[in-house]
Amino acid sequence: MSCCGQSRARAAAVAGGSRVGTVPTVRRPTLRPLEYVGPTAFTVLGPATGRTYRFPATGARLAVDPRDWAALARLPHLRPA
Repeated sequence: MSCCGQSRARAAAVAGGSRVGTVPTVRRPTLRPLEYVGPTAFTVLGPATGRTYRFPATGARLAVDPRDWAALARLPHLRPA
C-alpha cells in the first residue's frame, strides 16, 4: 500500500508539475503627471478607469493613468507637469 502523499506527488507530476516560484508578469501602465492650477481643491473622475483624482490645492501634482490622461489634460485647470 502506498502513502497518499506519494499519490498526490505523482498526480501533480502528471498534471503539469508544481508551480512553486512562478509569478505571473503584470504590466502596469506608466503614470503621467498632471498639475492643478485652479483656485480651490478639485476632484475629478477618470473617464476610462473610473478612478477618483483629488487635487487638494493649487500646484498639486498627481500621477494619472494614461487611459485617463488625455481627457483630464483637456480640462481648464489641469496641465501637463
